[in-house]
Amino acid sequence: MRFGLIVSFLLALVSPSAARSQERPASQIPPIEPPKPMPNTQGPAPTLRVTTTEVLVPTLVEKRDGEILYGLKQKDFILEDNGVPQTIRVQEEMDTAPVALVVAVELGGASVLEFDKLAHLGPLLDLFLSDPRSGVALVGFDSTPHLIQDFTRSGDAVNDELKNLQPGDGGAAILDTVSYAVTRLESQPKEFRRVLLLVSEERDHGSKHTRPVNLIRQIGQSDVLVLSVAFNPARAEFAHDAADPNLDDRTLNMVSALAMMAKTFKKNVSREIADMSGGEFTTFAGDKKFEARVVDAAKHARNRYLITFSPSNPTPGLHSIRVRTAEDYGARIVARDHYWAAAPAR
Repeated sequence: MRFGLIVSFLLALVSPSAARSQERPASQIPPIEPPKPMPNTQGPAPTLRVTTTEVLVPTLVEKRDGEILYGLKQKDFILEDNGVPQTIRVQEEMDTAPVALVVAVELGGASVLEFDKLAHLGPLLDLFLSDPRSGVALVGFDSTPHLIQDFTRSGDAVNDELKNLQPGDGGAAILDTVSYAVTRLESQPKEFRRVLLLVSEERDHGSKHTRPVNLIRQIGQSDVLVLSVAFNPARAEFAHDAADPNLDDRTLNMVSALAMMAKTFKKNVSREIADMSGGEFTTFAGDKKFEARVVDAAKHARNRYLITFSPSNPTPGLHSIRVRTAEDYGARIVARDHYWAAAPAR
C-alpha cells in the first residue's frame, strides 16, 4: 500500500522549561550503546501482524477531488505479490480500531526554526485519537531518540511538552528514531492501529544503530503506518532570516531490490519509510501548510480499506506489492509497496 504524505523544522534561548526537561528521569531517556538493538527497546515481544501467513494492507482510495472513494467490495480490488495475483479479504467498513500513535519530532539542527509550528500540533492530534482507548507518545530526536512522553490518553500532556521543546545537537538520526518508535508501537495491543507521525527533515544525519537494510526488514514485518511531514532546513533558515534579518548568530547544525531500496534511503529516508509502510509523505513551509498536512494525514490514516492476504508463495525476503482496482475510477491508491517475509522458525 502506499499512503504518500507529510512535515518538517537555530538557535532558541533556553527557557526555564529547559531545566524541567533536563530533570526528566534518566529512565525516560534511552542510552546509546552500540551495537544493536536500539536502547530501551526491550520489553514485551512485539506482535507482528505482517507475517508470511497474514499480510495486512490498509489501502486508501482517493478521488481526484481529494474525497475518499467509499463502498468498494472485495471484488473491486486486485492485489499482486511479486507480480502474482492473490486471494484477498477486504473489511468493507473503514478502519475503526483504536490508534496507538507515536509523534517523533526532530529537535536537532535547523528544526528549532519549526518549533513554533510544533507548539500548535497538540490539538491536531485529537483527529487521530477519536477513540477514547487510543493513546499517543512523544519522541524527540537529534543524534539520539529521547522518549519525552510515554503512551498516554491525555492529549494535554503531549501538548504541554510540544510547547516546551528544547533544541538538540546538529544530528537528525531518523533511522534510529523510526526503529525505536516502531519497536515501542509493536508493544501496544494487537488490535490497535499503529501510526508513526514523523516530523523531520528528509535526510538522516547521525544514526549509529540502524542500517537501512535492517530498518527495511523491520518495517516490512510490521504493520506500523508511517506518516512523514518533512521540512527543508535550507528553506526553513531562509524563511526565518526573512522574518528576522537581524538575528545573525545561528546554528545549522544489491543489485537486488533490497540493496536498491537501501540506496534510496540516502536520498530521502522520510519519504522511503512512509512509502514502504503504505503511509504518506508530504512537505510544508508555512504554518497553515503544516496544519493542513497533519489534518490530511489524520483523515487518510482512518479512511482506509483493510485488505489482508496469505501469500501464495511466502519465499523469505523482500516482496513487492501492487494494489489496484478492478475498474479504473481515476483514483489515487495508496498502499504499502513492500513487506518482508521471515524465514520459517526452526
